[in-house]
Amino acid sequence: MSLAAQSLCNGLIRRSIELRALYRHAAKEVSEPGLRTVLNEEAQSLDHVIAELQAQLSKQTFIPATRSRMIGRARQHFDTLLVRSMHRSDDAWIRVLARNEKRLLKAYERALGRIASGEMTVVLHRQLPRLQSIDMDMHSLAKAIGS
Repeated sequence: MSLAAQSLCNGLIRRSIELRALYRHAAKEVSEPGLRTVLNEEAQSLDHVIAELQAQLSKQTFIPATRSRMIGRARQHFDTLLVRSMHRSDDAWIRVLARNEKRLLKAYERALGRIASGEMTVVLHRQLPRLQSIDMDMHSLAKAIGS
């Protein structure tokens, strides 16, 4: 694996870590217990994605990312302030998470187009259906609230 591919994969890991943190934070903030459960399940799905990408990088003797970027934490703080200012915060959390999920899915798809065939593309392809499922869940919820 090239250094560029390693950098792309670590970027995906960081973005996934950021979104997982946002899911967990949103799960604490929402008032609907069923939604809280769904958001925690989505965070757990991202746990699996992150762990597999980290394991694959480690297997190839690269150091995998283990935490988010500063900009990710700042974005989470901004999203929290934005959602708290809205009347229907559960609906707002769904919209924020759906938007961020779509961005993460697009980042994985772009990375697949940029990384040369090999073990890492196999891992990314294996994770793509899980990410698509999370994305579909969030967009179904967003559609249900009228977004």
